[in-house]
Amino acid sequence: MSTIELDEPLDQPRRQFLGTAAMTLAAAQLGMIGASNTPSSTARAASVPSIRPGTNTSFGPLKQIDAGLLNIGYAEAGPGNGPAVILLHGWPYDIYSFVDVAPLLVSAGYHVVIPYLRGYGTTSFRSSATMRNAQQSAVGLDIIALMDALKIQKAIVAGFDWGARTADVMAVLWPERCKAIVSVSGYLISSPAGNQTPLPPQGASAFWYQYYFATEVGKAGYAKYLAEFNKLIWHQASPKWNFDDATYNRTAASFNNPDHVDIVMHDYRWRLGLADGERKYDDLEKRLAALPVVTVPAITMEGDSNGAAHPPSTAYRNKFSGKYEYRLITGGVGHNIPQEAPQAFAQAVLDVDAFS
Repeated sequence: MSTIELDEPLDQPRRQFLGTAAMTLAAAQLGMIGASNTPSSTARAASVPSIRPGTNTSFGPLKQIDAGLLNIGYAEAGPGNGPAVILLHGWPYDIYSFVDVAPLLVSAGYHVVIPYLRGYGTTSFRSSATMRNAQQSAVGLDIIALMDALKIQKAIVAGFDWGARTADVMAVLWPERCKAIVSVSGYLISSPAGNQTPLPPQGASAFWYQYYFATEVGKAGYAKYLAEFNKLIWHQASPKWNFDDATYNRTAASFNNPDHVDIVMHDYRWRLGLADGERKYDDLEKRLAALPVVTVPAITMEGDSNGAAHPPSTAYRNKFSGKYEYRLITGGVGHNIPQEAPQAFAQAVLDVDAFS
């Protein structure tokens, strides 16, 4: 059973993996700034029911809706008039990261929406002429468009990996649409210019896949060995998570999206300044490059066995100016917190709602 520790500055296994200096520079690459990690609120909601990870294996029938540039595939559960929660996955994951979280939130009365991001599952571009672009502002706009299409004015936005970055982006660009956020690994907004700081070898090794993706052979290799590649990432990012083949294969089906490879390549090449974005997003990206502060209530989280590169919690504390709390999830929890520790993730959603 996972437990939660509050206000832990940095998990020890990860300190050993990258080293303090490398982690500091990794935080700089992500656009972080050091600060103390004192929470500004200790509000608590009712406790969610206990659940064994892997209890649920499916959602109800998935839905599709035209939203902005996309036709978005999504799972939906709970009362339509309940408070809205949008759950966002990352790479290389999909909506099934939240298959145990969703029923916990529904039991608390929430209206839960879990979309496939662009390039995943049944989400598709409405026009073949649209650039297969994964820059952070574009993905954020996708979720705003989804909220508009579903007539959701305001929601709690909670996610990890790309989903956490998107929650951060939405909170600073469109705070009026975000009641609160839950962001695994904290403040993940960055810019191509901000990602030019070289890392020492030990730190750089954690980003090996980004450098691989910067090459054409890397793109070809990802496409050729898609299932094997992403399964390796799962093992590296969550070294103590003993997922079975059925769990992985359920998610791996979402990588067969025809735009998946192009979206993944663009995301990591754009981050490093090796691929251009679209000019229509320049103003938004300029605002994000200034690393604006998140003003809405927020809970940030980390697993104590996260094998993916991530900054220490102290590196981003001053990027959250509203009601805030940091949680370290113990018990061998890795990068995919909602699937590995669904009770802790769902509890964070309820608690951050109580902040607001």
